[in-house]
Amino acid sequence: HTVKPWFQGKIPFAFNLPELQNSDFSLLGGRMTYLEQTPGAHLIYDVRKHHISVFVFQERSLLEKPVQNFLSQKKLPFNMETWSQGGLRYFVIGDASSADINNLVQLFKAAS
Repeated sequence: HTVKPWFQGKIPFAFNLPELQNSDFSLLGGRMTYLEQTPGAHLIYDVRKHHISVFVFQERSLLEKPVQNFLSQKKLPFNMETWSQGGLRYFVIGDASSADINNLVQLFKAAS
């Protein structure tokens, strides 16, 4: 209830945050960020002493090439998932387990 209104007027889109009740996740905070001069949201979640970053950008503002190049790299030292939904592109990145990353992804997908 505090983070989402903070982004209003700072980024050119709105997004829904997941309900974290009865989950292992807690929202630590958020900030505005940029990817190739495109404004977006950066949210930081905590799960079992691991931090997970969630980046949200407008899909139409991003070029597909950088996303594809990043995803094609092998043996990354962290886990990552990305998807598009409702005109937004989500990136969930962290050193938490792939199961924790996937659980947070599912919470976001259900909120959108």
